[in-house]
Amino acid sequence: MGDFSNSVQLHDFEPGIEPSGLFWTMPAPDDAIDVDAREGHARLRMRNVRVPDFHDFANAVSRNPVSEPGHVSFDVRWRPNGDPVTIHDDTFGFSGHYVPGASTISFTVHDDLSGVVYTSDGGPQITVSGGVGLERNGVFFR
Repeated sequence: MGDFSNSVQLHDFEPGIEPSGLFWTMPAPDDAIDVDAREGHARLRMRNVRVPDFHDFANAVSRNPVSEPGHVSFDVRWRPNGDPVTIHDDTFGFSGHYVPGASTISFTVHDDLSGVVYTSDGGPQITVSGGVGLERNGVFFR
């Protein structure tokens, strides 16, 4: 692992690492997401979700991380921006219909003990490429 001793990171809000090894992942309730995979639109919204503040990456991935309570709210939107693509890949065992697009996110996160709040600035949002689609893989492939 790299040397994080000179890090200037002050906060690391994320769900942590489960005993199973699953990391940086949390369940979302069914009503948190709306998807129209054929058209390429999707939205994931969650409000006031408990997420610990581990303060820095080295602590977050340590054997005995220390954290403070925090909460996050976010709204992620995917919008179509291109022609649909159909892919069938026998080598990697998947097929799908995907609509390329762009995604944006707005968020607010709170460190409950210190009162620190970070929020997206409400100005022009950063847009990254992405896509929405339907895929078959694993036992559902073929």
